[in-house]
Amino acid sequence: MERFEITVVRDKEIMRFQVADYLHQEGEHCKFEVYNNGDFIASFQPDAHQFLHVCKNPGKLDEEVLHLIADQLELLPHDGRRDDTELLKDQD
Repeated sequence: MERFEITVVRDKEIMRFQVADYLHQEGEHCKFEVYNNGDFIASFQPDAHQFLHVCKNPGKLDEEVLHLIADQLELLPHDGRRDDTELLKDQD
């Protein structure tokens, strides 16, 4: 499992989330688990075309925020490895 942070912006509000990336999914884990201040708030699973779908939404995030998070996660390379130099930039 790899952990990293992402940032999304909605209506000038900056939101930061921690992500656990399960490179080799096992059991009940989805590919990505998203946390806010240590609380599990959502998880995502890619389909055959690498588009993410919500597995769980215990944080009751609205659809727009879920889409913004998924958009950031879909920017990751499909081989499960990421380049830390400029992985995810803040949206303007």
